[in-house]
Amino acid sequence: MPLLEILFIALGLSLDAFAVSVASGATMKRLHFPNALKMGVFFGGFQAFMPVLGWAAGLGMKDFLAGWDHWLAFGLLSAIGGKMIYESFKITEEGECGGARACPFDTGTLTVLALATSIDALAVGLTFSLLRVSVIAPALIIGLVTFLMSLAGVKIGSAGGHFFENKMEAAGGMMLIGIGLKILLGHLGLF
Repeated sequence: MPLLEILFIALGLSLDAFAVSVASGATMKRLHFPNALKMGVFFGGFQAFMPVLGWAAGLGMKDFLAGWDHWLAFGLLSAIGGKMIYESFKITEEGECGGARACPFDTGTLTVLALATSIDALAVGLTFSLLRVSVIAPALIIGLVTFLMSLAGVKIGSAGGHFFENKMEAAGGMMLIGIGLKILLGHLGLF
């Protein structure tokens, strides 16, 4: 798989973590770099691990899925992208960190957020196994891009609030659908 395509996948996957990071950063009155770093490590780590897990699961099903793997890859990426686009239209309100609400920088809350935003990466890892793509380099790139995007998201959120949050998640969804379509058309000989 070409590096540029892996970077687009990484960017698409990182945008939901970016959106959560922006919203989380908006809960801070001023930027606390240790919180931003913690969020980046959690999101980047989960986003790097989940494709490996999906890839390993896909290896066990490779023979079963070999005839229609390109359709499954297209379906998974389109479903993930569609979900991201749908969620980008939801209006959410984030309160100030503290009080009765869970703080997004608490380890327990952060673990749940990181797991929730990395489910898409699990499906992408499954897609990598179907396409017979090595997973180590893409997983590291996905993790690094997500780490950097999460750091940037917390900074942007603490500085400007929610303006970009939903737009970025929709853009990530469109990227994943486009990549899925490219895979499908490539296997059908149309691209």
